[in-house]
Amino acid sequence: MCDYSLFAIPNRLATEQEDLVAHRFPTGSMGLASPTDLRRNAELRQDAPAGIWSTIKSFFSMPRMEPVPAVCIPPGARLSLQDIPHRVQQEFGVGPQEEVVFVQTSVSVNTYRDAIRFVNGRELNLQELREGQRVRVLSLALTEPMAAHVEEEPHALLYRTR
Repeated sequence: MCDYSLFAIPNRLATEQEDLVAHRFPTGSMGLASPTDLRRNAELRQDAPAGIWSTIKSFFSMPRMEPVPAVCIPPGARLSLQDIPHRVQQEFGVGPQEEVVFVQTSVSVNTYRDAIRFVNGRELNLQELREGQRVRVLSLALTEPMAAHVEEEPHALLYRTR
């Protein structure tokens, strides 16, 4: 849903039909954020202090801003990936806009595991998105069945007694 590197950042679940953008968070990790939240923070930064003393004071103190929350996507959600760079289009055999499925490539801790899967089966790690790239949430419903992990041999199930 949200890579390990975004757990220290406030986060929330995406909503269907929501527009998001790829954003590099203070942790250095790429994630998804709401353009509205990003705009609000940009406006707070642009509020210029009036007068020389206010300017000096603001130089030595950080502006008080609310952190931009990371928007988490559940595995299996359908997304529309827009503004796909030409290099990625060529490498993955896709167009400038594609419908994709959000997937987790691993369950290992301390690894980037969020990715998108194109219709052709190729996967792109979320960290490879370009900052500002647009994403639209089409559906949060699970689009692919979850793989069942069976630890026993399939034929062993036939001989199990109740």
